[in-house]
Amino acid sequence: MQELHSEEVKEAAKYLIRYCGEFTEFVAEKASGSYIYDKKGNAVLDFTSGQMCSVFGHNHPKIVELLETSGGKAIHLLSSILSPPVIDLAKKLSSELPESLSKCIFVNTGSESNEVAIRMAKLVTGGFEIIGFSGSWHGMTAGAQSYTYSKTRKGYGPTIPGSLMIPAPYEYRCPIAHCKGTCDNTCLEVGMRMVDQQSVGRYAALIAEPLLSAAGMIELKPDYVKRLKELCDERGLLLIFDEAQTALGRLGKTFAFEWYDVVPDFITLSKTLGGGLPLAATVTTEEIEAKCHELGFVYMTSHVSDPFCASMGLVAFDILHSEDLSEKAIENGAYLKQQLLELQEKHECIGDVRGMGLLLGVEIVKDRETKIPDDDLGMNICDRCLVLGLNMNIVRMKGYGSVFRIAPPLTITKAEIDLGISILDQAIQDCV
Repeated sequence: MQELHSEEVKEAAKYLIRYCGEFTEFVAEKASGSYIYDKKGNAVLDFTSGQMCSVFGHNHPKIVELLETSGGKAIHLLSSILSPPVIDLAKKLSSELPESLSKCIFVNTGSESNEVAIRMAKLVTGGFEIIGFSGSWHGMTAGAQSYTYSKTRKGYGPTIPGSLMIPAPYEYRCPIAHCKGTCDNTCLEVGMRMVDQQSVGRYAALIAEPLLSAAGMIELKPDYVKRLKELCDERGLLLIFDEAQTALGRLGKTFAFEWYDVVPDFITLSKTLGGGLPLAATVTTEEIEAKCHELGFVYMTSHVSDPFCASMGLVAFDILHSEDLSEKAIENGAYLKQQLLELQEKHECIGDVRGMGLLLGVEIVKDRETKIPDDDLGMNICDRCLVLGLNMNIVRMKGYGSVFRIAPPLTITKAEIDLGISILDQAIQDCV
């Protein structure tokens, strides 16, 4: 049993803006590997890798070492001044990607990296209409939020003009009440026809995660993506893959789009690129970059091309490859998914288990026949897991039910997976 820190959190709430609902009743003093610890040393197994960012585990030794050594060099520079870490990371990232994706910019967050891609897409196409998926999450800044179709939209006034949406291919709950468990891409065809009717003829781009996380862990299958790219090409839409959560090994390859026979026009990286530090990147083609430059492209922020954070990206690739973490994501992801499927057989409240690699979803329902989502039970299980020593992340959005987003570090061991599964099992038994 973990000690919760309700009074301490209540005291903190007097001074902090509550930016994510209520704060979790656990105050972390430190973190290491797959665990977070309070000031008394009580350990909680972290099945979320922080905010899905500590993909190599908390405080990986190579990252800690770099923090110590890089701090004595340049931390921050004028935006127009380059540094060896920025140049080296640009070379490294380009070498990891298909030849066409060769031009990089380094910023801080996923929101920013998507802003850069959207800004460039609008400039190079001359259009302003951006298509996103239902339930998607691409960031909290004005542009990225406009093409984010999750629960974060209501109450903040108008979004940027040209925000269009198509239904996500949610196999468990077909968005057009057509498919029975297996998507046949009808939702894509219908969705594109609907945005065509809404469009004023100024298309710029379509933005998508290879696996839609906040939407409920919805995987885009290879045949779906192939058709998606064809439909984009027909309309002159540039394709942006937001790989905030899916890159650097989490789905079993360095980049998730490598599972497809499709190369996007832009790829945006964040969360996993910095291994827990604020580093993000936008990568595009030489042709797009050259045209944007010709048209006077500008994107300057206080921390673009910061050398300190760029050095973390170099270490991230070192860790990924030296420890064979993409392969481990496939192996341990399959092991974890099998364990979750066994829990599904045991507990009626688990309606569906989905995802790939070490990015998995578990949907909690009231009834498997009707698939009625059970948000309250999901949150109760989540809270109980924390008490028992497991940190979980659940998505609560009307129409999507309660979906656990399970994303442990790629360095997790089978013993730690077994521990997490046993805690989740007990939490469900305690709550149903």
